[in-house]
Amino acid sequence: MTAIELPQRPAPSNGSADGIVIDLKLDRLWYGDFFAVRDTHMPIERGSITAFIGPSGCGKSTALRCLNRMNDLVEGFRFEGHVRFQDQDIYHPRIDPVAVRRHIGMVFQQPNPFAMSVYKNVAFGLKLNGYKGDYAERVELALRRAALWDEVKDKLKQSGLSLSGGQQQRLCIARAIATEPAVLLMDEPCSALDPIATRKIEELMLELKERYTIAIVTHNLQQAQRVADKTGFMYVDTSQGGRTGYLVEYRPTRELFDDPREQATKDYIAGQFS
Repeated sequence: MTAIELPQRPAPSNGSADGIVIDLKLDRLWYGDFFAVRDTHMPIERGSITAFIGPSGCGKSTALRCLNRMNDLVEGFRFEGHVRFQDQDIYHPRIDPVAVRRHIGMVFQQPNPFAMSVYKNVAFGLKLNGYKGDYAERVELALRRAALWDEVKDKLKQSGLSLSGGQQQRLCIARAIATEPAVLLMDEPCSALDPIATRKIEELMLELKERYTIAIVTHNLQQAQRVADKTGFMYVDTSQGGRTGYLVEYRPTRELFDDPREQATKDYIAGQFS
């Protein structure tokens, strides 16, 4: 069966006027018999940063990983709803998940550079995707965009594992953006970093949104307020005896924090539960 091609990467955008790049709609989602998420709809605007917040177990990371089919790797995963990238259903049976992840990159909670040189870390995705251009030029560009070039330009042959934690995370960001994805997903990208490294990553996010649409999961409410244009608050429904995450509200970040509509949002922002 011939695979369907995903749309080409859109031109860089400096705002949300160009519309929705990903439409996430999870009516019901399961891992085997576990009913994990319900009633979650988050249209993600191009050229913006979207944050997922909420208590542990509310489905934030599950929702984020639906955006590039990472949940396909979990046995028993299935859902009702849709995830559309530039109006294309990425869960269509003829869509290649590897192609999805080329367009929608991901950075994980723990920095995870490969046990190879800084240069080879960034070039890895290029090689995997059969890039035919100038590798050295593209590696340098990715490292510059990740605000790491000046710190590693004389260390390109050294192991990526030799870098500090913050540098390793920026190396992983460089690796993710080297293939020029349209969207960059970040799952708790600063949770393992100190405050100085966290600030660098946050500043980098704000720079990168000029070229990439970004979606992040964070437990740090101040971080969401500092970087996100829109924020979705998810909570946990225990009324049926289980723990099912759902979206409470999804609004421009300042509105959600300054004037939350739902009591659960008010309580979470006030620190009455975590």
